[in-house]
Amino acid sequence: QVQLVESGGGSVQAGGSLRLYCSISGGIYSPNCMGWFRQAPGKGRDEVAVIDSDGHTRYGDTVEGRFAISKDNAKGTLFLQMNDLKPEDTAMYYCAATGDYCYHLTKYYDSWGQGIQVTVGS
Repeated sequence: QVQLVESGGGSVQAGGSLRLYCSISGGIYSPNCMGWFRQAPGKGRDEVAVIDSDGHTRYGDTVEGRFAISKDNAKGTLFLQMNDLKPEDTAMYYCAATGDYCYHLTKYYDSWGQGIQVTVGS
């Protein structure tokens, strides 16, 4: 497992932008897959975007074209650029990592951050 700490969340009006950061430290291996998941009140935790060690990315249907995931291995940081935000993007956002394949299901990710709130006003 690695230690993950999110930052950069906050409140923004619809149509605005935010950038999330996930600082990665510790662990005895470099994760093969890292990603962002989100959970709205009363709902399950869903995949937002993932990126593997080769730089291949995958996005959830509702964020495709608006969000971009990237990473800086030298700085040990994962990013999520969120543009054209909508009220339905309001949720707690979590950074996650796994040494395995980029599965859709959260159960395959063994490292999680504490989460950070993103709120989008209408």
